[in-house]
Amino acid sequence: MLTIAAAAFNDGEPMPVRLTQEGENLSPELHFGGVPARAASLVLISEDPDAPDPAAPKRVWLHWLVVNIDPACRGFAEGLQTCPEGAAAAVNDSGVRGWSGPRPPIGRHRYYFRLYALDTRLKLPENFTRKDVEKVMCGHVIETAETMGTYILSRSR
Repeated sequence: MLTIAAAAFNDGEPMPVRLTQEGENLSPELHFGGVPARAASLVLISEDPDAPDPAAPKRVWLHWLVVNIDPACRGFAEGLQTCPEGAAAAVNDSGVRGWSGPRPPIGRHRYYFRLYALDTRLKLPENFTRKDVEKVMCGHVIETAETMGTYILSRSR
């Protein structure tokens, strides 16, 4: 069974400040397990479904999207600066190619990290978007796994 876990927080628990824009904005250390033998690639999507306000969410905010991760990859180190060989990151909703940590404007937000095992490698344009990825992933997902952290700005606590 496919799994994903964060080293710095347990599923459903608060994320440490160092992973956020209030801190060092480091990407979290992630561990992947149980990758199916027939997987040809992995995709990681991190998003916040509570933007801008958890009491009245209006959009899902993309924090990180990495495609064509080698299925032999067992995770990412904290503070990952570049994608592993063969993988590629999309520009997220903060306008950054890679990770942008939490900085919710109001309330406690949830940050999902979803890992997808695919039976193919994705063929995408250089400046691919989330919509591009979702379109070409369709029909190729073998298994999924997720973990979730929460965050509220320190001035809101």
